[in-house]
Amino acid sequence: MTAQPLSSRRTLRPVVASWPLGNVRPGVLLAAAYLVLVVLAALFPGLLAPHNPLTITTAPPFLRPFQSPQYILGTDEDGRDMLSRMIYGARPSLEMGLGATGIGVVGGTTLGLLAGLGGRITSTVIMRLIDVVLSIPDLLLALVVIAILGTGTVDALLAVGVASIPAYARMVRAQTHVVRRAAYVEAAAGLGIRRFTVIRRHMMPNAVRPVLVLATIGIGTAIGYGASLSFLGLGTKPPAPEWGSMLAEGIQFVNNDWVMVFIPGIAVTLTVLCVTVVGRDLRRRAEGRTAG
Repeated sequence: MTAQPLSSRRTLRPVVASWPLGNVRPGVLLAAAYLVLVVLAALFPGLLAPHNPLTITTAPPFLRPFQSPQYILGTDEDGRDMLSRMIYGARPSLEMGLGATGIGVVGGTTLGLLAGLGGRITSTVIMRLIDVVLSIPDLLLALVVIAILGTGTVDALLAVGVASIPAYARMVRAQTHVVRRAAYVEAAAGLGIRRFTVIRRHMMPNAVRPVLVLATIGIGTAIGYGASLSFLGLGTKPPAPEWGSMLAEGIQFVNNDWVMVFIPGIAVTLTVLCVTVVGRDLRRRAEGRTAG
């Protein structure tokens, strides 16, 4: 029996199952799918909610989940549908995250660019003030702003947004120093292009773009802080359907029905976690790393 030439032999290779969406991790897809549901609930609560979240019904209070086909997640102390209140509570929570992050990014970008592009005295004064503010925890700083502005949904949003400005300002200032030393900026300046044009076309977009990616993670943090302020009675007030205020209501009846605390608590936790997962994946892609 003669041996076959190497060229005619067939090599058996192991079959490797490939993920159909490339290097997108399954966990990121699950997180993104959950966030899509939250966004749909925030945009179209009237289409998804089976009941009015504020209407006190004749249903028995403290119904457990799946105990009644009309109230899938049960009812609260007043017989209101928990599922409807959870759906309507998505909008103020997302508004808190997006609005506060927007305030932080705009304010932080402005201060960071002034510190990065200004003179030595301007940079020193701004950064020393930022260092002082950063020494205060964000939630404590938000409480200070609340003490000045007052309580309420809008005031809580402003407080969380103002508290996040210093962190974004430091990031923008550091990125601005990196961009200033880039070869394309020096080349543009060497060609005689006006300083304002160089800043607007070359420096600002490249200094701000990484911060916008990191801001996606900040949305989750702002949602958590907003829920904390509402839980303390400083944000959205009951009986408005907001996850933090629902936690504050449920904690009073935790001995009667612990589900009233668990459901809004798990909603806040999952939303913050999923936003963080998606934000970190966006940052990984922006930095040019491949999935591992």
